[in-house]
Amino acid sequence: MPASLAETDPASLPGWFEDDLDQALAAYALTVDRLPNHWPRPDGTRAAEFFQTRFRCLPPQEALVTGYYEPELTGSPVATPVFRYPLHGLPPMDRAPWFTRAELLDGDHLAGHELVWLDDPLEAFLAQVQGSVRVRLANGPVLRLGHAGKNGHPYRSIGAELVAQGAIPAHLISTDTIREWAKAHPDLLDGLLRRNPSYVFFQLRDLTEDTGPLGALGTSVIPGRSIAADPVLPGGALIWLGGLNRLTVVQDRGSAITGTRIDVFCGTGKAAGHQASAMKLSTRTIALVPKAHP
Repeated sequence: MPASLAETDPASLPGWFEDDLDQALAAYALTVDRLPNHWPRPDGTRAAEFFQTRFRCLPPQEALVTGYYEPELTGSPVATPVFRYPLHGLPPMDRAPWFTRAELLDGDHLAGHELVWLDDPLEAFLAQVQGSVRVRLANGPVLRLGHAGKNGHPYRSIGAELVAQGAIPAHLISTDTIREWAKAHPDLLDGLLRRNPSYVFFQLRDLTEDTGPLGALGTSVIPGRSIAADPVLPGGALIWLGGLNRLTVVQDRGSAITGTRIDVFCGTGKAAGHQASAMKLSTRTIALVPKAHP
């Protein structure tokens, strides 16, 4: 991608006119109020014209683009012989960092804070990684759970652990291959999960079925348009993803999303999970910022 793009308007971006810019504008409108007043507010102008006349491109940046999603799982409101892996609400914590994952699993520090019970320890772990989850109760409602807090310990990737152990080649590591490994090595799974000292707590969310989970900016994230990015990028900012040829909006954060990594929200359920698992693209990203005032 030529460096001259830094001096041109967005219309010069390869794939610009193939993107659904109306959808991008709708996503931008949800969180533009989080940006300073000099950022243009949608005013009824056609999407392509709005972006092309009011924004300019910053120099391209290399980034790793990955995906995340909202799992949809089956659960129980009470513990049973099958559903015995809980997701917890936020407990009172008297220090930071608090107990590690291993200490929480071995102790009773979380007793009474169970929100729902799942039937798979790996899926309970992955729900924490994703930060939101839908849990369908048998003959009952669908619970929407979102991030409420953490125990204060740094996140440690179990995928990186499996690569380091030589269990899965680095070029094949994904959520799906981790699931395959777990099925083949059930006796080793608990030890692997304990290698990550971080523990995420949830809260119940009052959301309609047709909306995505809440992002860090307090609005529902949109599949393919909302991204989680490093806090150095302001919430509500516009990022063009090369390779995907898509205009996206910073509407979420993530404890593992730092530096030149961007996480694209892929949607809800298994299909979105497979899409997120397969998304790993090293590409150039371009921030769109307001043109200077005349």
